[in-house]
Amino acid sequence: MNRWSLTGIVRYLLLACLIGSSLLLALAVELVVSPAPPSASAQSSPPSRRVNAPYFDGEIRFDEMAIFWFGQVNRTDNYADVRVAYNDEELRLRLAIFDRRLWYDLSPSQDTLADWDAVTLYLDLDGNRGSSPDASTYRFVAQFAPQWVPRASYQAAYRGNGTGWTATTVDFTTESVYRGAGGPNKDADNRGWVLTFHIPFASLGLSGPPASGTVWGLALELHDRDDAAGTPIAPKRWPEALDSARPSTWGQLAFGRPTYQPPPAVAEGSVTIRHKLDGATVVDGAVGGGTLCGSGLDFWSEWGEANYAGATDFNVQNQSDVADWPCFSKYYVTFPLDALPPGKVVLSATLTLHQFGGSDPSQAEPSYIQVLTVGEAWNETSLTWNNAPLAVENVSAAWVDPTTFPGWPGLPRQWDVTGAVAEAYAEGRPLRLALYSADGPYHSG
Repeated sequence: MNRWSLTGIVRYLLLACLIGSSLLLALAVELVVSPAPPSASAQSSPPSRRVNAPYFDGEIRFDEMAIFWFGQVNRTDNYADVRVAYNDEELRLRLAIFDRRLWYDLSPSQDTLADWDAVTLYLDLDGNRGSSPDASTYRFVAQFAPQWVPRASYQAAYRGNGTGWTATTVDFTTESVYRGAGGPNKDADNRGWVLTFHIPFASLGLSGPPASGTVWGLALELHDRDDAAGTPIAPKRWPEALDSARPSTWGQLAFGRPTYQPPPAVAEGSVTIRHKLDGATVVDGAVGGGTLCGSGLDFWSEWGEANYAGATDFNVQNQSDVADWPCFSKYYVTFPLDALPPGKVVLSATLTLHQFGGSDPSQAEPSYIQVLTVGEAWNETSLTWNNAPLAVENVSAAWVDPTTFPGWPGLPRQWDVTGAVAEAYAEGRPLRLALYSADGPYHSG
């Protein structure tokens, strides 16, 4: 598979911040905490996770759907890329699931849908709050089945009743497709499957999409079955602390792309943070298929544990065909912010990476590269696909066109990360980012 690459030589990583003084200077000083590392107790609780779903006036554009992920890749556990977006008619979620063994019920019943390969989607129209499911909460269960099997018997909907869930009628649809040579309901290997939810807003009692900025509660469970007997496998959950009976433990679905408006301030200077500039240490790492699609690795026992410490370039790649997941790649980078003077306001911040190549330019497609924040620290020498931190929130995105080698240091590509820098600066912690894409074409990345 051809690749699209950004330079991973960290001397070319730039984070430019425009800072200013503020009328709220005293308050800002009081809110800024020490940049010392967080305590172990602070790290033990995962951060609140949020996805900002883009709105489309008309057809939803696959490549520009927001993306997040959860799970692991090995011979038993499953992993999922989740794409989210909406238009005037519906909320759409698409899960691309890396799964070695595929099993579905030939005679499905509503009560046992989750005993097979399946996904449970939770929504709370009042946000991620509350101690029990109420009338604003919905649970959608959809089981995998091959693409030629009618879907009606493989999906079900429930609504909260104050203490639990009651089966209900909701006009929603799902689509399921698998990829792999082994086939379903066999002890044979495949690559995975895809499940798409279409949730019409009208089916939830709404006259149209929520207003931009509205926040719903969102959670997902990925159910797995790897043999005919149904040997128990714990479901994968997003967010990690999910308790399906307590919406307050769910993540957030925000409608609309993220925005940030800095408080009134007067620009008085700028800071550039770059590896080795003024003593700064910028750490980066890549996970996934790297620049060679995991060549030489067993995809189920080694790929998810591959570490690329010391690599001088990296690849950001995804596509619609789940069969090609061994080529998928993410990039992580951490910038220290101690060069920013205290008591200031971040007015703008730009992430700059340099692109020096990619997929065959005669076949390559532009890539919509997304930037997401990361809450946990990580170590370059041990970072892998399976242990890399999950995204906290998608904060920026930009199109990157294919290119031939332009000469060093490559073509500068930029993302607006003002909100992410402002938040990290206010909390006295480094800026931790991940880059990934929701691309569709084969020759993206």
